[in-house]
Amino acid sequence: MQTQTAVPAAPEHDSAPLRKVRTYYELVDAGQVQALVDLFADDVQYHRPGYEPLVGKEQLEHFYRERRVIREGRHTVTTTVESDDCVAVHGEFNGVLHDDRKSSLRFADFFHLDEDGRFSRRDTFFFSPLV
Repeated sequence: MQTQTAVPAAPEHDSAPLRKVRTYYELVDAGQVQALVDLFADDVQYHRPGYEPLVGKEQLEHFYRERRVIREGRHTVTTTVESDDCVAVHGEFNGVLHDDRKSSLRFADFFHLDEDGRFSRRDTFFFSPLV
């Protein structure tokens, strides 16, 4: 198992999977839905708190265009760990929701890549008080 940690790493030293993950965050923050969906496999599975699993690019695109509660914002990746076909990310998000509320939270994402280097699965976790 190869592990790489960055806080944040210089992008020129990133592996191809890690560059793809960083590209994902750039695209989502820029609102470039079609380009970000193209990073995923046709049969992608996306697991996110508060939603049934999204399966396939069509559901993923629908989520980003119609269901995502975030209007705009910026992801800051603070830590990455890479192992074979998985990149784990820890970071912070700061932005505005569609109802004009500000949002600031920490998150963790796990991206799994298929043999073609596309994201086949993504799992998102948010750090928020529940108890």
